[in-house]
Amino acid sequence: MRGARGSRAAGDDGTWELVYRPTRMRWYAVAAAIVTLAIHITFGALLTIRDTGVARVGTPDQIALVLVGVVICGAILLFLRPRLRVGAAGVEVRNLVSERIFGWDEVRGLTYPDRGFGGQLELPHDEHVPVLAVQAGDGDRAVEAMNRYREIEERYRG
Repeated sequence: MRGARGSRAAGDDGTWELVYRPTRMRWYAVAAAIVTLAIHITFGALLTIRDTGVARVGTPDQIALVLVGVVICGAILLFLRPRLRVGAAGVEVRNLVSERIFGWDEVRGLTYPDRGFGGQLELPHDEHVPVLAVQAGDGDRAVEAMNRYREIEERYRG
């Protein structure tokens, strides 16, 4: 596996020249989490305690339904994590669950494929790492981030 793992790596002292997070995806994630939790709380409250003939539906079932909603919301809120950071230390890509730093000697570029919704960090040997932070839905803001990335890359890779 290439790159360093963990968030306490080189560059955490504020030397990152570009820190980019998606905007639209974050709004959608928060909205989806709120709606999901509201639905689970509502159905948990409406689930009445009565004998259904086969089994009794009780308070533990109501609590379990709400807790299932909380777990689903936690999974949805992982979409708040994506981030791209670029600086002298290299390129850090944080996606839903992983975070990796690539030195400039490993990075071949950041591309935006014709068929895709996010950027890709190009590595040697035709390897690619998805960059979920750079989304087509962010429009001009994503284009500006790509341009800023290229300026920084030119400075450090030559």
